[in-house]
Amino acid sequence: MSTPSARTVGFQSQVAAGGLTRSGEPRIDAIDLLRGLVICLMVLDHVRDFFHAGAAAGDPMALDTGNPALFMTRWVTHLCAPTFVFLAGVSVWLQKANGKGSGDLSRFLLTRGLWLIVLEFTLIGVGFNFGWWIFAQVIWAIGFGMIVLAGLHRSPRSLVLILGVAIIVGHPVLNLISPTTFGPLEPIWRMLAVRGPMPTEAGLLLVVYPGIQWTGILLLGYGLAGFLVDGQGLRRGRLMTFAAVFLGLFAVGRGCNLPGVDPFPWAVQGSPLWTTFSIISVNKYPPSPAYVLLMIGLAFVLLLAFDRLRGPAARVLLAFGRTPLFTYLLHIWIAHALAMAAGVVMGVPPSAFINTITDPSRLIAHGWGFGLGGVYIAWLTVLVLMYPLSRWFEGVKRRRRDWWLGYL
Repeated sequence: MSTPSARTVGFQSQVAAGGLTRSGEPRIDAIDLLRGLVICLMVLDHVRDFFHAGAAAGDPMALDTGNPALFMTRWVTHLCAPTFVFLAGVSVWLQKANGKGSGDLSRFLLTRGLWLIVLEFTLIGVGFNFGWWIFAQVIWAIGFGMIVLAGLHRSPRSLVLILGVAIIVGHPVLNLISPTTFGPLEPIWRMLAVRGPMPTEAGLLLVVYPGIQWTGILLLGYGLAGFLVDGQGLRRGRLMTFAAVFLGLFAVGRGCNLPGVDPFPWAVQGSPLWTTFSIISVNKYPPSPAYVLLMIGLAFVLLLAFDRLRGPAARVLLAFGRTPLFTYLLHIWIAHALAMAAGVVMGVPPSAFINTITDPSRLIAHGWGFGLGGVYIAWLTVLVLMYPLSRWFEGVKRRRRDWWLGYL
C-alpha cells in the first residue's frame, strides 16, 4: 500500500475541516481568515455608528479631536471596504482558475451582482435605518463590479489589471464631468461616479460608494490574483514582494505629498502622534491611490500572517469569512436591534431608533450613546450573538451544494 503524500494529506485535512469551494477545490484559508477579520472590523464600525455618543456629531478622524483611541477605532476599519472588494475580485479569478466555464461564470456574476444590488437597496438599507432608505454602500459597489466583470473576465487578465489600475489612478478626472451633462441619465451617472445625496421619487438616495471608483479595486483583485495565489495556496514570496511595493509606493507618494496621490496633503501637527495620524489619514471617499496602496498593502501583510494562523481565533474568523454575505446581513439587524433594546432599558423610546440615519435628531435629543468602552462592549456582544449563527450556516454550506447557497 502506498503512503499518501504530504499534499494529499493536506488536501484530506482540508476536506475534513470543510475547507472546500463550491467547485470542490480546497479553500485558501488565509483568504477566508482575512475576510473574517474584515467582517469583525466592519461590525465595529457599524456598532460605533449605533452606540457611540458622538457618532452623529462629527468626524471621528478629525485631527483636532484630541482622542487618539477614537481616531484609531475609525481608522482601522478603513481596511474593510477595499479588502472586501479586492477579495471579491480574487474570488472571481479563483472560480475561473478552478474550472468554471466562461458562460457559467458570466451568468453567475451577472445574476449575483444584481442580487447584491437588490439586497443593498432593501434588507441592508432598511436594517441600517429601520425605515425606507436607499443606501448605496459597499455591497452595491461589489454588485456593480461583478456585473462589469461578467463581461470583462473574458478579456486577458493583464488588460483587466491595467483597467483597474487606470481607474484607481485616474478616477479624479470624473469629477470634471458635470452630472447635468447626461440629461435624463444624470441619476445613473451619479450612482456610478458622484458621491453624495440624490433625491429620487422613492425618497432620499445616498451614494457613499460610487460604482466606477470601487470597481477599479475589484478589477485590481482579479488582475493580481494569479500572481498571489495558485493551486497550492498563497505564493508567499510574491505576496511579500507586492506588500513591499504597495507600502513602499505609499511611503514615497504620501510622504512627499506627490500630486494625485491623495487630495488632502498631510501636515505637521502639534505632536508626532498626530502628525503620524495626518500621514495615514488618507481619503476613502472616493478611494485615493494612497488609500488603496496603504490598505491593500496592509491586507497583503495580514494574508501572510494568517497563512500560519490556527486555533480558536482561526475557527471564529473562518466562520465569519466563509459566510460573508450572510454574516454581513446578520450583523446590521442584530446591532441595530441591540441598540434599540439598550435604549429602551435606558428610557429612550423605540421610535427614536426608527429612521435613525435620515433623522438622528431624536437620539441626540435623548442624549443617546456611550463612550468608546461601551462601544467595544457592544461590539463584542454582537460578535458573540452572530458566531453560532454564522457557524451554523458555514456547516450548511459545507454539507450542501444547492445552487442558491452561492448567492449567500
